[in-house]
Amino acid sequence: MPYLPIQDHGLIGNLHTAALVGLDGTIDWLCLPHFDAPSVFAALLDDEHGGRFQIRPVHNHTAARQLYWPDTNVLVTRFMSEAGVAEVIDYMPAGLAPDAPGFGQLIRRVEVVRGQMPMEMTCTPAFDYARAPHTTELTRHGAVFRSDALVLGLAASVPLDRTRHGVRARFTLRQGECARFALQPLRAAEGPRLDADQERTLFDHTVRFWQSWLSRCTYHGRWREHVHRSALALKLLTFEPTGAIVAAPTCSLPEHIGGARNWDYRYTWIRDAAFTVYALLRIGLTDEAAAFIDFLQARCRDRHDDGSLQIVYGIHGDRDLAETTLD
Repeated sequence: MPYLPIQDHGLIGNLHTAALVGLDGTIDWLCLPHFDAPSVFAALLDDEHGGRFQIRPVHNHTAARQLYWPDTNVLVTRFMSEAGVAEVIDYMPAGLAPDAPGFGQLIRRVEVVRGQMPMEMTCTPAFDYARAPHTTELTRHGAVFRSDALVLGLAASVPLDRTRHGVRARFTLRQGECARFALQPLRAAEGPRLDADQERTLFDHTVRFWQSWLSRCTYHGRWREHVHRSALALKLLTFEPTGAIVAAPTCSLPEHIGGARNWDYRYTWIRDAAFTVYALLRIGLTDEAAAFIDFLQARCRDRHDDGSLQIVYGIHGDRDLAETTLD
């Protein structure tokens, strides 16, 4: 498959990690459970081996566009054809306690709003930057992907079939019908499951969370829509547990194709984080600045002998960031 341009992606997240969603309905970048964890989907970097989670129309003669649910980081990918219009609504429930139902999930809801549309879902995780093997097991409510370091559950409201590296589903939806998928790390005794009422509750909670956060913005000028969207994007780069701010949710994207400057930006680069804090402060969003100051104060207690700080830290405050080359 050809690589999508970076600009043909939307971003979703839960303030612990983030995912890139392509205009073709593909999640081609996701690290779980945190920004700096190894990837489970990385087709953004390696289309053949990186892994992906795609939901798309079966037929190729469709037009597509992306938009966000108003004042949120809930992403809608809309597919349009003469036969019908389908929407894939992607989000990661935000504002939940770590032990709350739905925490850590990535939810994809497929709806047909006009006509009918045959759809296809494929989920082929590739653990640890596509270096770790995994097994796939079909369950009553979905599938379980097991690697040595991480177990993922995929809850599905439609039947799944096993493939070589994951699962696939084909289904046709008519106007007013929907299908739901939810991916999440599993604890030992858990199994994947998501019912319609639970998903709707998580959706409503997530919409309220983002809209409530954005309501504190004090900018009301002519560029309000653009400023709000930029603020929401910057908020997605914050790591709630520590107050760290990542420079980007991705790694290994070169400054130019074939170049050597392929840095990992899933860390807190002090300069870049300062720019983010300044931008949010200018529009009245102060909580992120306070959290980042707490993060910096903790780093000051572990500064170098000459009193200096590092230019980059891990999102948990790690100082020793060993570089790894992925073949």
